[in-house]
Amino acid sequence: MIIGAMLHPFHLAFPVRDLEEARAFYGGVLGCPEGRSSDAWIDFDFFGHQIVAHLSRGGSGAAERNEVDGHGVPVRHFGVVLTWEEFPRVADRLRARGVRFTIEPYLRFQGKPGEQMTMFLADPSGNAIEFKAFKDPKRLFER
Repeated sequence: MIIGAMLHPFHLAFPVRDLEEARAFYGGVLGCPEGRSSDAWIDFDFFGHQIVAHLSRGGSGAAERNEVDGHGVPVRHFGVVLTWEEFPRVADRLRARGVRFTIEPYLRFQGKPGEQMTMFLADPSGNAIEFKAFKDPKRLFER
């Protein structure tokens, strides 16, 4: 995919321990509009992408971490790349809603090609979510 070309929405399904808890977090805290649902899953519009919370008693498996720029980043995570201007607004909205960050918002890889703002949080089931933004979006895949 070439940066600047039309992006296609991705689809991601992930496990949650409780659907009402997921509905409150993704719909209420993150502000993701709800789509279709059943007694086993819920679709959400995650910044134009389709994510699906599936009821699972097996857990998320999100405990393993790797060191990235001095932080223990959850190996299993998903997220969205925001614009540079959106990032602080989303961070402020999350703080106002009482979200506890697993990695507080900060500038990663400062002065390097991958310079970005990033923050991590976990949903009530332990699924790790990253929000990031590049000052220059064309540098998303730059080495």
